[in-house]
Amino acid sequence: MALPWGAPLTVDDLRRIPDDGHRYELVDGVLLVTPAPGTAHQTCVAMLVVAFVAAAPATQLVLPAPYDWVVDPHTSFQPDVLVAHRVDVGEERLERAPLLVVEIHSPSTRLADLTLKRAAYEAAGVPAYWLVDPAEPSLTVKMAATWRGPRWLEMNATTPPGPSPSPSCRTPSSADEPD
Repeated sequence: MALPWGAPLTVDDLRRIPDDGHRYELVDGVLLVTPAPGTAHQTCVAMLVVAFVAAAPATQLVLPAPYDWVVDPHTSFQPDVLVAHRVDVGEERLERAPLLVVEIHSPSTRLADLTLKRAAYEAAGVPAYWLVDPAEPSLTVKMAATWRGPRWLEMNATTPPGPSPSPSCRTPSSADEPD
């Protein structure tokens, strides 16, 4: 499949790419390609989905990747986990900003999660963005601060070494696992 050369890609171009096990996302027409996630990443996604589904009201839906959120004709994301109003979820994709986006860090996605996606999610009006690092383990929460303008407030939490009082996204071998 040939992609257009010298012009920003569109969501329609993205849909023509054959499924090969990679995750394809667009940010302002620029293609982001990431490999299939590893065990630590997927364990974390599964635990978060279970927790969110148990806590979400009936008016909200929790969806793990791959599920497209189309921001505009040149931007499409597949967040690791998203929470959205049920009325905003279509048959094939989400076309309004979700209530919460969660990205799980892995070596191949860390930089994009911290910079490119963070800025794009904030610009698209996502009110809450969580960044989970299963290697630490840690959680960074970015919340919209509408009373201060369209900027996010940031909070960080790191699990101390030793036994965890709650389930961790970390698997016994996740520290050595390539992702």
